[in-house]
Amino acid sequence: MDNRYSNIKTQKNNSGKKVTLSVLYPPILKSTKDIYVITTVGDRMDVLAKKYYGHVSRWWIIAEANAVGKGTLELPIGTQLRIPKDLSKIIDDFNKLNYNV
Repeated sequence: MDNRYSNIKTQKNNSGKKVTLSVLYPPILKSTKDIYVITTVGDRMDVLAKKYYGHVSRWWIIAEANAVGKGTLELPIGTQLRIPKDLSKIIDDFNKLNYNV
C-alpha cells in the first residue's frame, strides 16, 4: 500500500459524480518495538518514513503516532518522535477503515 488514496471508499454526490470519502486513520498504539528518535537538521516525516519504512508515502504513520504534521512534513529540530514498528497491523487497520472491499 504505497498510495493510501488508491482504493479509498467512494460514493456518488447529488449530481451523480463519484467523490472520494474522507480518509480515516486507525489508532496507533504504543509498542515496546517502537523506536524513538530526536529530530536533527533535514529531518522531515517523509525522509524518516523512507529511512524506517522504505517508502516516503508512509509519513502519515509517523504523523498519526505523534499527533504532528497538520499541513506540513517539516519537523522542528529537537522533536522526539515515536516510530511505530508494527507496520502490518497499522496498514491492515487502515485498509479495513478505508478501502472498498
